[in-house]
Amino acid sequence: MGGWKHPARGGRGRWAKMAAHLSYGRVNLNVLREAVRRELREFLDKCAGSKAIVWDEYLTGPFGLIAQYSLLKEHEVEKMFTLKGSRLPAADVKNIIFFVRPRLELMDIIAENVLSEDRRGPARDFHILFVPRRSLLCEQRLKDLGVLGSFIHREEYSLDLIPFDGDLLSMESEGAFKECYLESDQTSLYHAAKGLMTLQALYGTIPQIFGKGECARQVANMMIRMKREFTGSQNSVFPVFDNLLLLDRNVDLLTPLATQLTYEGLIDEIYGIQNSYVKLPPEKFAPKKQGDGGKDLPIEAKKLQLNSAEELYAEIRDKNFNAVGSVLSKKAKVISAAFEERHNAKTVGEIKQFVSQLPHMQAARGSLANHTSIAELIKDVTTSEDFFDKLTVEQEFMSGIDTDKVNSYIEDCIAQKHPLIKVLRLVCLQSVCNSGLKQKVLDYYKREILQNPTDISYVYSGYAPLSVRLAQLLSRPGWRSIEEVLRILPGPHFEERQPLPTGLQKKRQPGENRVTLIFFLGGVTFAEIAALRFLSQLEDGGTEYVIATTKLMNGDSWIESLMERPF
Repeated sequence: MGGWKHPARGGRGRWAKMAAHLSYGRVNLNVLREAVRRELREFLDKCAGSKAIVWDEYLTGPFGLIAQYSLLKEHEVEKMFTLKGSRLPAADVKNIIFFVRPRLELMDIIAENVLSEDRRGPARDFHILFVPRRSLLCEQRLKDLGVLGSFIHREEYSLDLIPFDGDLLSMESEGAFKECYLESDQTSLYHAAKGLMTLQALYGTIPQIFGKGECARQVANMMIRMKREFTGSQNSVFPVFDNLLLLDRNVDLLTPLATQLTYEGLIDEIYGIQNSYVKLPPEKFAPKKQGDGGKDLPIEAKKLQLNSAEELYAEIRDKNFNAVGSVLSKKAKVISAAFEERHNAKTVGEIKQFVSQLPHMQAARGSLANHTSIAELIKDVTTSEDFFDKLTVEQEFMSGIDTDKVNSYIEDCIAQKHPLIKVLRLVCLQSVCNSGLKQKVLDYYKREILQNPTDISYVYSGYAPLSVRLAQLLSRPGWRSIEEVLRILPGPHFEERQPLPTGLQKKRQPGENRVTLIFFLGGVTFAEIAALRFLSQLEDGGTEYVIATTKLMNGDSWIESLMERPF
């Protein structure tokens, strides 16, 4: 990682622009970003002198969203490496800092690094920063390995909720669903509660808490308990949020299994969006040169950042993919007409005005070219026969057609050795739509799957997500109107009130919307985010939503998180 290109290495101006997209909505999430950046700076300053950071590789993406390279450099970080076994690369620094998740297997690697450095000499100062929490088990492992005393600082960095966009936060806890629903491990729920308490400290106490599900109930209980422990300090911040809705992912297991049809959702389905970045096949982005016959195409994947800082992406990301082509076509005509204006610029003033607009026009043209290429890549997939066949099967399952029988398309996928995650995703979808599979159907699928080694892939179909419908009905007419439906769904439903100090009661102006923070415990898809953004934009909707989650996910990444992996 000595040559690791941090996503923020483009300089301060670029990062100032990147951060601006966090403040476009009703809730300025730059406040949260600056709070976690300040905490990071304070820790780095405790380690006086030159520094090398050794990264748990999983953390580099989330940290890239809050801490740019220039910030680290200002605090004497000279080298950065990926955490791996054996010796660390040579670095003439006073401090070596390990940024890691509290995982026992990572402690073994750290011990190996520390012991090899001790043998190498000269003596260095070691520090460890656990993200998001310290772990007594991990510290005991370091002690057993004989290196705990080598660390001058052993601290935690509370990176619970990371701002991804102006209305989007995520913990990026990939194992949260498995921990909560399969292993009865409340660690992720505790981190969610801590993250929500941090939000309340920055944005004021949220007056009303609604919830659906056992995990939601536990998070609410943790929040109430945490607030009780700090009874001496009143929160004097005027509340930004009107409501908090806590939703268990298992209330709606169907939505993440259906393939998403929004532009952003399809990018995630086909290529995967990680920490706001996507890697795409390079051939569609190669500059066209005359006479080269298409040779010397780039071999490195095209890496693009995707968020609302890019005007065009903000406009098209939540649209159904079928509507994206016409928007791109109109944009192309507008940009072309803008460039043609140069012929009409006659006077010095007109020329200066055109030149001043040129950088924005060139950026818009580059953005259009990128998204036209992405749309072409997606269209290649969505117009394929296999995509149509998968879409048809999903629609049939969600319409209740033949959900109790062995599906011939799934049989074909298994026989043709399609990726395992694609097969499991379809089987899970069928099971959810049928309220469980018949034993003989399940046994048949098991038997067939075990005869074929496999890999990963996806499918799509659109419908109104149950999770979002619950949020919509909470806003209007309220959950009391659907008591019978709520009783059918898994887990308890509840309402809690958090009293506000005198003078902080919120008086809403006529026509002013409520702001609801909706927290998905176990993950959320981009399609659900798009649906909530759509509700926020309704003129008569009455509610604007800010979304938080334990993990941004799709059906593939969700199923994959349930499978056994080393770490």
